[in-house]
Amino acid sequence: MILTTTSIVEGKQIVNYHGVVFGEVISGVNFVKDFFASIRNVIGGRSGSYENELMNARNKALQELEDRALKLGANAVIGIDIDYEVLGENNGMLMVTASGTAVTIV
Repeated sequence: MILTTTSIVEGKQIVNYHGVVFGEVISGVNFVKDFFASIRNVIGGRSGSYENELMNARNKALQELEDRALKLGANAVIGIDIDYEVLGENNGMLMVTASGTAVTIV
C-alpha cells in the first residue's frame, strides 16, 4: 500500500477512485506523563512521553486509514492530510485524524 501526501504517484496511473478514507485515534494522556511533562516545562527540554504518544497515535491513524482503503480494494491512498486536536476537560485527550483518497494505481 502506497501512502502519500501528493495527488499522484510518480510513474503510476490512477485507474480507479474508491472515495475518501479516514483513520481516527483518540488517546488519553495519563497523570504520570502530565507530571513529567510539567517538569520538562520548568527545566526545559523535550517531552519524550508526549512525543511517543503523538507518534503512536499518528501511526495508528495511518494504519486505520490503510486498513479501510484495503477493504475498498485500493492499493494506494493519495492526498493524505493529518490533523491534530486536543479534547476533553483540561485538554487531556489527543485526537489524530488522517484522511486521503483511496485509489487503485497501476
